[in-house]
Amino acid sequence: MSGYIHIYCGDGKGKTTAAVGLSVRCAGAGIPVVFTQFMKDGTSSELSILRQLPGVHVLCVEEHFGFTWTLTEEQKKRANIVYTELFLRAAKLLDQIIQNENIEYKKSNHPKVLFVLDEIMAAYNYHMIDQNIVLQWIKQRKNEIEVVMTGREPKDELLRLADYITEMKKRAHVYEQGVNARQGIEW
Repeated sequence: MSGYIHIYCGDGKGKTTAAVGLSVRCAGAGIPVVFTQFMKDGTSSELSILRQLPGVHVLCVEEHFGFTWTLTEEQKKRANIVYTELFLRAAKLLDQIIQNENIEYKKSNHPKVLFVLDEIMAAYNYHMIDQNIVLQWIKQRKNEIEVVMTGREPKDELLRLADYITEMKKRAHVYEQGVNARQGIEW
């Protein structure tokens, strides 16, 4: 096995930041990256720099559905269609990259591609993506694909598949002092 599964979870800040950092590290090592973002509208600041890096492919949707606790069932159904299509588009791109890349590493434990599923946990937990498609793809993925999933409260079936689990724990956050999310720091 050369591709492992990472989960960055918890109520603290830093889950996406860790995924972006690993993406930059992989890109720097010549490993292609497919960075897919759910629950956001494609305007997060990290995406602008990731899009400029050679070998990094950023996939997201411009449609923003809002916070999970404010959505109607109809909005969740719409999100399920949009996010499942996004996931399938990313999976197809991964296959194309693996077929087109002729990457030979000195050690067999290096992945051929990094697949980031940023904020997948909320989409998964609230049925805003087809859980069966995601779960089956992860279980049956090619060994060369390293997977990173971020978000709060990962389901047990995802935790059982993970090789790395890092939990960000909030001890303090400026939001508690009335400070709204700041560009470049939180988004």
